[in-house]
Amino acid sequence: MTDRLLRFFLPYLLLSLLHLVLLHTGPGQAITLSKALLMPALVFAVIAALRPMRTPTPWWLIAAIVASWAGDVLLSFPGFFVPGLLGFLVAHLAYVVLFLKLPAPAGRTRLPMWTLVYVGWYGVFLALLAPHLGALLMPVALYGAVLGLVGALAGGRGGLIALGGALFVVSDSVLALGRFLPGYEFALHDLVVMLSYLAAQGLIAWGVVSALRARAPFGPARGRRASATAP
Repeated sequence: MTDRLLRFFLPYLLLSLLHLVLLHTGPGQAITLSKALLMPALVFAVIAALRPMRTPTPWWLIAAIVASWAGDVLLSFPGFFVPGLLGFLVAHLAYVVLFLKLPAPAGRTRLPMWTLVYVGWYGVFLALLAPHLGALLMPVALYGAVLGLVGALAGGRGGLIALGGALFVVSDSVLALGRFLPGYEFALHDLVVMLSYLAAQGLIAWGVVSALRARAPFGPARGRRASATAP
């Protein structure tokens, strides 16, 4: 299955590599353009990978990716941090719905114990940043709570989805440290943020697509009932 999926995700992988290279070589316009193309390429991968299987379209996954694209574009411009944050908040809420609708691995009825690490992460996240957030305390605290929930629910789905959720938490945590924590210096900040973010998006999408392809054999779509129950 890996070889079959790779051809659909290859444009996203190549664009991701190009964007990471451009982060260090520039120019700025090329960085902005490549960033704007990343999430559309991932939407293409999801739709193209599922079309041969005639599975229901995972609209919540696509909604999360599209909202992430809006956040990417908005954060590329000075002064649009809060609107960009709202875009990613919508994306994370869509991921929450997606993970709640996506069936858990066989035999699993509750979240694994290890996902409690996200409770600890949230406490550290607020302890570090709260003194420096000012008027943004409530929005960032809400964002962090939803982000931690995404990580925990992704952990409950296991495999690539769990890893993708964890990398999303890493990416947004490093981004928040660079934005709000005084004295924070990390030479590879931008590379770590984007590498973990792009890996997170790709792994979640790949994991969801793999799960849907495993559940639906080739053949005609299973009617309106199947479409209505798609994650």
